[in-house]
Amino acid sequence: MADKPTKGLADVVAASTALSDIDGKAGRLFYRGYDIHDLAGRATFEETAHLLQRGKLPNREELDAFGEELARGRELGALAAANIAEIAEKQKPMEALRSLVSLSAADDPDRDSIAPDANLRKAARLTAQQPLLVAGYHAARTGGTPPEPNPELSIAGNFLLQVTGREPGARQVEIFDACLVLHADHTMNASTFAARVCAATLSDMHSAIVAAIGTLKGPLHGGANEQVMKTLESLSPDDVARSVREKLAAHEKIMGFGHRVYKTEDPRATHLRRMSQELAEAAGDDTYYRMSKEMEEVVLEEKGLYPNVDFYAATVYHYLGIPTDLFTPVFSISRMAGWTAHVIEQHADNRLIRPDSEYIGERDQKWKPIEER
Repeated sequence: MADKPTKGLADVVAASTALSDIDGKAGRLFYRGYDIHDLAGRATFEETAHLLQRGKLPNREELDAFGEELARGRELGALAAANIAEIAEKQKPMEALRSLVSLSAADDPDRDSIAPDANLRKAARLTAQQPLLVAGYHAARTGGTPPEPNPELSIAGNFLLQVTGREPGARQVEIFDACLVLHADHTMNASTFAARVCAATLSDMHSAIVAAIGTLKGPLHGGANEQVMKTLESLSPDDVARSVREKLAAHEKIMGFGHRVYKTEDPRATHLRRMSQELAEAAGDDTYYRMSKEMEEVVLEEKGLYPNVDFYAATVYHYLGIPTDLFTPVFSISRMAGWTAHVIEQHADNRLIRPDSEYIGERDQKWKPIEER
């Protein structure tokens, strides 16, 4: 008899990848061999997307060409644009993105091809369009129209411009750009696995991304950063420690702590903590940052759990003026770089992903006519 399977495929190697790697014991994350501490705040999101999708950090000429390709792709397809207002009226953010990415496929010139060159073009377009979909959805549900993208701004800068309606400061753009880099890929997480399973059937890239978004929508994968912010808003700034201890004593889960892979601090949280503090000080109101620090200290003391990427991302996004229910859609903006890279990798060396299962149901059942049941 085969060994009993582990729930959730824990410790099962599901694929070989050259895209990202984690050392959970040391708390380290790598993109194509580059330590995230070496990339965050130094490599732009555009450089990181090029690294993941095209295999190398670009030189100046390659980055300029990639930037021009992203700019050309920064336009919503006709079908998605025509339906965004109705979708915004009837669907919540992640449901809307699932629908809009699917509709976007209709107007993609490479929609029927999974050839390597077509996949590269689609990956760039999807990366360029996802911020437009999130900002366009937000504008539609509030009865407005997002500002036109500024060709002088990066993906990070244009998203802040379009979602807040204000020209962002240079340092705000740098911080949000670093956030996008930190979230760009993370080995075989649930949404990436879903994308690869879909791609392994030789389905198209848009279908695989829809599978990833549908998976990210689930509260056990996405949404933790939103819940962190809601928790902070529900607490009194003067009563954080007692409230958190009471929640822990009642066996309530405190979102944003612990990780399936990291046994020490999530390296992304290290950067996000610093950015949260900087933005709080710049805002002249560090209440939520101070509350977060107090929560972190109590949870570590009581449970020995470290903050993960979602914990300080919540206050960073809050200080940047991003609406709380768009926190998970923002995750999809950055993870689009990794999702599309994994689809490219899967198509390049494909085998259908078809795991076995352990049957635990009844055996030796005998059929009877309905009159005898």
